[in-house]
Amino acid sequence: MPFTRDVVVVGGCGRVGLPLALAFADRGSQVAIYDINESAVERVNAGEMPFAEDGASEVLSRTIGDQLVATTDPQVVSSAEHVVVIIGTPVDEHLNPDPNAVSGAVRDILEYFVDGQLLVLRSTLYPGTTAMVETTVRKSNKQIDVTFCPERIAEGKAMVELFELPQIVTGRSESVLDRAEKLFRNLTAQTVRMQPEEAELAKLFTNTWRYIKFATANQLFMMANDFGLDYERIRSGLALDYPRAADLPGAGFAAGPCLLKDTMQLAAFNNNNFVLGHAAMLVNEGLPLYLVSRLEERYPIADMTVGILGMAFKGESDDTRSSLSYKLKRILRFKAGRILCHDPYVTSDSDLSPLDEVLDESDLLILATPHRVYEGLDTAVPVINIWGRDGKGLVL
Repeated sequence: MPFTRDVVVVGGCGRVGLPLALAFADRGSQVAIYDINESAVERVNAGEMPFAEDGASEVLSRTIGDQLVATTDPQVVSSAEHVVVIIGTPVDEHLNPDPNAVSGAVRDILEYFVDGQLLVLRSTLYPGTTAMVETTVRKSNKQIDVTFCPERIAEGKAMVELFELPQIVTGRSESVLDRAEKLFRNLTAQTVRMQPEEAELAKLFTNTWRYIKFATANQLFMMANDFGLDYERIRSGLALDYPRAADLPGAGFAAGPCLLKDTMQLAAFNNNNFVLGHAAMLVNEGLPLYLVSRLEERYPIADMTVGILGMAFKGESDDTRSSLSYKLKRILRFKAGRILCHDPYVTSDSDLSPLDEVLDESDLLILATPHRVYEGLDTAVPVINIWGRDGKGLVL
């Protein structure tokens, strides 16, 4: 059948799908978004971003209603040659992945697919999930090609990195690889061909490597701090014009919706035989408690009002998913006399106070998220900043 659109993005109002839809639309493709979130669909069709993403609002305003439309009607899936499904592998409260969830979600909308389409799986997948989806499609007797093309963008940089980073494409045949490559060359000139299982591991390896690097930095921070030494001063000194240490990160909360989850998915894939990954989890997830324990030794926090600055999981973001600021808050609820929280971007949390109130009423401030607005704060109370800047860090 003739297709009226180039791309449909399923789950396209979220932080992975919407930037991708905008990128394709900005390059001239006819794009539709299908999403069950009615509120998000209404906001997108009104030209309003549902979340913060640098450069996205401008693209949305010039493409919506022309190159781009959003809908809650699943029938739109039939209208495009390429159907990009933004459904990742979920994990339960114990961080165990559910490898059947993606194939089940595809099965739920499979009635709207038509012969000749290319189904593009986009979010992080547990190894073997692409094969499960291929089996699901094959059993439907529909002539649909399946590919996994993982996203590797950083939040806040999507509208740059979608065009600059190489795109991994996969397929069981040269024809499927060619189709996937042709689609993503609308965005970027460089592609990398892999088998689906290679790409599934590549995505998990990427996030796990970052998580382990952050854990290394945080372990070194705690080690230096326990001996009364400034980790950031040491790090800045050893990395100065020394390329083999240039990638040593500063200390800080390593969180967000991907790093820990994907590390634990990789552990599950390897029968939970991943000592390094589990050690990284213990270090990174233990940092808030380490910080509070050291503060207890130095300050009478049981009688103090403690202000937490930043609730998003990283600077200049409004995304609170898996943010360790909330773990810090839970610990302080038990340890501190009173807690006040602020974030300049987060709108999903009703338990936030104005910055002036937090600064005026707190006896101690903890910089949990390094938003730029917190740089150079004029306050007489101590500011606990584990992130470090310009060679100056924290010793507790």
